[in-house]
This record gives sequence, C-alpha cells and structure tokens, in this order.
Amino acid sequence: MSLLDRIHVLGASGAGVTTLGLALGAQLSIPCFDSDDYFWLPTDPPYEKKRDVAERLSLLSGDLSRAPRWVLAGSVDSWGLPAIAAASVIIYLDTPADVRMQRLRARESARFGERIAPGGAMFEQHQAFMAWAAGYESGAFAGRNRDRHERWLAGLQQPVMRCDGTKPTKALVQEIVGGPIP
Repeated sequence: MSLLDRIHVLGASGAGVTTLGLALGAQLSIPCFDSDDYFWLPTDPPYEKKRDVAERLSLLSGDLSRAPRWVLAGSVDSWGLPAIAAASVIIYLDTPADVRMQRLRARESARFGERIAPGGAMFEQHQAFMAWAAGYESGAFAGRNRDRHERWLAGLQQPVMRCDGTKPTKALVQEIVGGPIP
C-alpha cells in the first residue's frame, strides 16, 4: 500500500481543503469525497439540517469501501473515525485566519450572491457561519477548532503531513505527491 492510496485532508473552513482534495484526486486519478456531502442533508438553503451520525457514517463508509484508493476532504474528527481508520496519511492544511476569511467571503458571495446580503434569505445564516469560521483559532464556538484538531491529530496512528494553505494548490499537490506536476 502506498502512502497516497487513502488520503484524508482537513483544516479550518476556508483553508482550501476541498480544493486540495479535488486536485489530489485528479492528479492521482482517484475519487475525492467531501465530508459536507455526508454531514449535511440536501436542503435549500443548504447547510441547515445535519444528517444523523449513524447515517453519515454509513454513507461515508460505504463510499470509501467501494474505492480502493480515495481522498476524503473535510473534517470528520467528531464523527467519522471508523470511516477514516483506513486512511494511509492525514494532511492538515494550515491557513491563517485572514486568508481563510477572505476566501470564505469570496466563496460565499459567488455561491449565494444576494441571498447572503442584508435582507437576503440567507443573511442571518451567513453571518452566523462567518462568525463561527472566524472562531476556529480561539475555539470560541463548539465544533471544529484548532485546539480540537491538534489534539485529534496528536492521537492518530497514521502519518500526519502539515501543509501551508497559503501556497498555490499546484505547489501543494507537488509537495504531497512528489515530483513535477504537468
């Protein structure tokens, strides 16, 4: 088994985890699964209703078991441990808060446009999300935060690779995979 057969990429919201996961999957010709697809029920507006933990885990485990090689992008440390026990390497993407928040503002604006503007249908949800994302370093909110991630990473058996999320995606892929990327 290669170190790059089953890759779990995680980090704070806006760190570039999904982007890196998709790029690694494309480079290695393996599927990339996004933890949000398992965590959240499909709703409009999105990200309002969480799936039951057992259902998340069943769906994720099923998808990962059907793929001999895979990339899993996103944080699953509070619910997905059984699914990622088979990961061959864990990649922690560390990105400064100011960069993450700038990325999130651009991403959310592109995705939702006027829906997140004052008076929009998703304005309150967007404000709460941005406040939650900004609290990653301080742990001001429940759920995903730096301290929890660090404790989780320290307890893993798999090798952990730490990457600088300010680097261009192509450079990160090259750093992880090794060798030049065409």
